[in-house]
Amino acid sequence: MNPLTRHRKLLENKKVERWYSNLKARSQITSDTYIRNFGLWLEYLNLDPDSIISMARDNFDEFKGAVSDVIRDLEKKGTMGSSISTSLKAVLSYLKFNNASVKLGINITNENRNLKAEKEVIPTKDEIAKVLRIATLRERVSISLMAFTGLRPEVLGNIDGTNGLTIGDIPDLKIKDGKIVYEHMPVQISVRPELSKIRTAYFTFLGPEGSEYLKEYLDARMTSGERLTTKSPVILPIEKQSSEKKNRFLLTTLLLRRIKKTIAKAGFEWRPYIFRIYFGTNLDSAEAKGLISHPWRQFIMGHKGDIEETYTKREGKVDEGREQYSKCLSFIETVEHSKSQGDIKKSVMVEILSLVLGYTQDKIDQLDLDKMSNEDFQNLIKKGLLGNMTGNGTRQKIVSEKEIEQYMNQGYEVFTTLPSGKIVMKLSL
Repeated sequence: MNPLTRHRKLLENKKVERWYSNLKARSQITSDTYIRNFGLWLEYLNLDPDSIISMARDNFDEFKGAVSDVIRDLEKKGTMGSSISTSLKAVLSYLKFNNASVKLGINITNENRNLKAEKEVIPTKDEIAKVLRIATLRERVSISLMAFTGLRPEVLGNIDGTNGLTIGDIPDLKIKDGKIVYEHMPVQISVRPELSKIRTAYFTFLGPEGSEYLKEYLDARMTSGERLTTKSPVILPIEKQSSEKKNRFLLTTLLLRRIKKTIAKAGFEWRPYIFRIYFGTNLDSAEAKGLISHPWRQFIMGHKGDIEETYTKREGKVDEGREQYSKCLSFIETVEHSKSQGDIKKSVMVEILSLVLGYTQDKIDQLDLDKMSNEDFQNLIKKGLLGNMTGNGTRQKIVSEKEIEQYMNQGYEVFTTLPSGKIVMKLSL
């Protein structure tokens, strides 16, 4: 049911209609949520849009008492304090718009605590994978876009189904000879201002796992006869829905309802929003490891940050973001990918520094191994070995493969092999 259905008649009042339109100019989600909550409070107080203004302005004590009584009654019924506080904001907003601002000064138990959210445990990769396995193609993509890119559900389809993410919002996705191809990986996903909570454009990325789910879903749609264009919704309301239908995009409420059913089918009781929380939490872990900067973490999540004012003006920002996001994939995706040559090289370097030079992890973390050339690394090893020899005499040597036998005869044994192919030998005690 559309959130406005129950209280649609309120819009016949000119004061309400103007207030609603003012809210809608900034956010339709806020406007629809507020009018629903405003209607509920009118029922609680047994007032109408005009009398609530008069009572708040001319008889404040009575108004405050009535509101206080409702709050206490809702608390007794078990309504969360945060929910009461949120719903009351609609009343205060309406009064302020109509020049009847009030400061109630009424305490609400736990108004700043979301008790349900506090009890939530962030899903593990295995749990996310379980949900994805049993999801339909459409729900699998919807969940992936929240869990692997951090998109809010309203981006996929807004509250009335009139706007949402389109194929054209994924610039790396191309359709060539009837096949889905990606020009870059991870895939860039652009969020238009009208879909963004911060009302400014931003972009995020989707890695190999989510991109494969998206490809499977779009392939199935093309097989069924749908002709995909840049204006096609990424998530259809129903399978094979015609673009001539009134709601071209899946309504946010229906999207969340379908995801909720998928979660329940997997045996969990999460809120659908947990997938975005999963993404944000794992980005935090990646940030703590130095894999992504805080400004990029904020930007990809669709928060206001250091990059949002300048990213469209600077060349190379997309590639920079793609590189940082790529480093976080092991924290986000449920499918393990084979290590790149760069990852393998870095692992070898870390092992050598630890075993040969005795570096601690803290000391290794201070080095920028990703940008260190082979020559610089070899010089670092030589310098470290010379330092060791100061205290250890000539207990370690770097030799060629041809010299191994010679030094073994002198009591040395092979310790490790450097990336250059040279051998580190250590004198046996």
